[in-house]
Amino acid sequence: MSETLLHVQDLTFTWPGDDKPVLVLPELKLDCGEKLFLFGPSGSGKSTLLALIGGLIRPGQGSIRFKDTDLGRLSGPGRDRFRAEHLGVIFQQFNLLPWLDVRANVALPCRFSRARARRAGPVQAAAERLLQGMDLDRSLWSRRADELSVGQQQRVAAARALIGQPALVLADEPTSALDSDRRSQFLDLLFGQAEAAGSSLLFVSHDRELASRFDRQLDLAEINQGGVVA
Repeated sequence: MSETLLHVQDLTFTWPGDDKPVLVLPELKLDCGEKLFLFGPSGSGKSTLLALIGGLIRPGQGSIRFKDTDLGRLSGPGRDRFRAEHLGVIFQQFNLLPWLDVRANVALPCRFSRARARRAGPVQAAAERLLQGMDLDRSLWSRRADELSVGQQQRVAAARALIGQPALVLADEPTSALDSDRRSQFLDLLFGQAEAAGSSLLFVSHDRELASRFDRQLDLAEINQGGVVA
């Protein structure tokens, strides 16, 4: 039986100044090594949920537990340290540092977490292995990030999220700018590298066509008993 990595329970969150909660979530579980597709149409609360799981904000009520750690009980700096050590994030806009080259962008998480750097081993070699695993041509590795195409930046962002074997990768609409063939190719590469790293994957998207590729799928609009747009 799989071990639970993430357990969200009795979660409520209301943004300051709002009358109603954006999230009322009785329960959400993610197992170690699981690939979960979370369908999130506009207004379903997906951005807020990712911010909560990432430790950027605290729940008003309820708990977000990573194994034995309750994020809500950590201080702000404590949540920052936890995120740097245990989470990888693929942002919708990728958020690469444009003035750094590809390898330096991938290595960034290891600068903020000694534990993650230890897990990566020699960081440059780890970055290169991930770039190779994401099928990014070696001739691009020394280029600035802003010289890459959208698809190339996406692969760099995925490699950055996976370096140092994070327990969980959060992917926020990472395929929204790609056509169907490139979406499928990217998912093949992402799944392979996540499995190699032993990372669970929480993939948020509005594109239901991708759902069948995952171990499990959930509709956030159905499980969220709130309903304020966020």
